[in-house]
Amino acid sequence: MIVIFRFLTKANKMIITHQREKLINAIIYFAKNTKYCGKIKILKLLSELDFEHFKQTGKSVTGLDYSAWPMGPVPAVLFKELSGTMCPDLANAIKIVPAGKLQQIIPKKKFISKYFTKREKKLLSKLVEIFGNATAEQMKGSSHRVGGPWDITVKEKGLQQSIDYFMTLDDSQDSLSRDEVVERVRERKEMYQMFGAQ
Repeated sequence: MIVIFRFLTKANKMIITHQREKLINAIIYFAKNTKYCGKIKILKLLSELDFEHFKQTGKSVTGLDYSAWPMGPVPAVLFKELSGTMCPDLANAIKIVPAGKLQQIIPKKKFISKYFTKREKKLLSKLVEIFGNATAEQMKGSSHRVGGPWDITVKEKGLQQSIDYFMTLDDSQDSLSRDEVVERVRERKEMYQMFGAQ
């Protein structure tokens, strides 16, 4: 029994998070199912996805880190990739084409749902329902809302500063408490240290 357990532990040592696959497929999903879908709108939709999921579960969907830019919460690493040379996996999934003042994001591949949990898929659908016909400018009310993560960061730390995911937590019925999230984050960190993650 001990030998078998050691074999299984070594064989199953790495935890695969699929965060990159989730990021790319979330972009594909939003680009396919919303209007006026340029870079800024994609960034706003991704921040809504990640912040709302963190509030409900203590974990973001994509693993992106956001900063408080004038245009709203921006994952600087992704912004740079979308603005320059995209990595092959993203370049094979989408293309960015000029469309007037907008740089339209066009999906080149089909959305793959298998990487997402039921909750994540429901949240993707909900965000399309809410923001599907909105422009990036019209989404500003949500991304810059008073008391939201972007607003608090700008007021407390200033523009260009990192947004703490814990700022998404509130007193609403669907929000976890700070203590619950701290415990979930601690448990996940221990698991990743024990088994590794990619």
